[in-house]
Amino acid sequence: MWGQKANGCPPDKSLKSKKQKLQQRIRKEKPQQHNFTHRLLAAALKSHSGNITCMDFSSNGKYLATCADDRTVRIWSTKDFLQREHRSMRANVELDHAILVRFSPDCRAFIVWLANGDTLRVFKMMKRDDGGYTFTATPEDFPKKHKAPIVNIGIADTGKFIMTASSDTTVLIWNLKGRVLSTINTNHMSNTYAAISPCSRFVASCGFTPDVKVWEVCFGKKGDFQEVVRAFELKGHSAAVHFFAFSNDSRRMASVSKDGTWKLWDTDVEYKKQQDPYLLRTGRFEEASTVPCRLALSPDAQVLALASGSSIHLYNTRRGEKEESFEQVHGECISDLSFDITGRLLASCGDRAVRLFHNTPGYRAVVEEMQALLKRASNESTRQRLQQQLTQAQEALKNLGALKK
Repeated sequence: MWGQKANGCPPDKSLKSKKQKLQQRIRKEKPQQHNFTHRLLAAALKSHSGNITCMDFSSNGKYLATCADDRTVRIWSTKDFLQREHRSMRANVELDHAILVRFSPDCRAFIVWLANGDTLRVFKMMKRDDGGYTFTATPEDFPKKHKAPIVNIGIADTGKFIMTASSDTTVLIWNLKGRVLSTINTNHMSNTYAAISPCSRFVASCGFTPDVKVWEVCFGKKGDFQEVVRAFELKGHSAAVHFFAFSNDSRRMASVSKDGTWKLWDTDVEYKKQQDPYLLRTGRFEEASTVPCRLALSPDAQVLALASGSSIHLYNTRRGEKEESFEQVHGECISDLSFDITGRLLASCGDRAVRLFHNTPGYRAVVEEMQALLKRASNESTRQRLQQQLTQAQEALKNLGALKK
């Protein structure tokens, strides 16, 4: 073969054909897939030909949506995650690409933010007779309203409103038809993130200021929009807040700041009676002081996942201890991080693959909790139920080789 070293000597350059040079150039331009292995890696989802920028689990837990700069959105079946083959359905984004994606609560549609169009597009998901789906974009995109780059979008689980937030200080509340119901000025100087709480009552934002601000989106008894009012703030960081997340029941929040700490908060408060959220735990995360970070909170708030660059760190929130670290997970910086709705898996993306990890700190937290409850349990049926949950978690850890001796 030409182009190979003969006895360690470089080949004669003049023998290379133009075709080989062209193939080499193509090979150089096409980035190699980043290889990553770890004992807790459950799966890698690979179908995108461009870098994945965002992902979203459907509320029924059946699907994961991903969008990439290859002009497609892919819908993955979560029941395939631990199988050999990972099936996905493709929706094409015409003449543009999506940078953010969110499922509707009924899982019959999803919304995307268009990179070039700078607005929202809605896709309807129609089930076909063969079990697959047809994806159809609605005839008109939402009107352009933001004047700065987008930082996040969301749909309330009640299906009553959509939120979009840009990197200036604007958060918009829309109805599902594309009309702006309310404009929020966050007064953060600049926004780094905003999100809707899982309970759909709240919209929160963070940015250049050292706080997380939370608003209530109020609707009347007949479901008509009324107003957006300030609810409460998470105060305690001493520098800009990179990111925050809600637990599944919206009773806990976590935040990570440029001050090099993460914090866990009890937000189950009567703020109308001027009750402030309680700070439950502060942990150190030095990377946050120098680079932007993302975080994800497990549905039960027992585990906090922090991503900086291409690495992920998992903390037990009760003790504030780091339990797992995954280094250089992706070939690019991590662009999104999310637990699935069971809390058993953590998903991350950044290059052309989604990587899924077993949440061992989550299983360990269940073991600790069940052991403590068993000591106090008085009746036999409760003991049996707790013992069953304890055994399941211990079995899972044993199978993953992660049972602490």
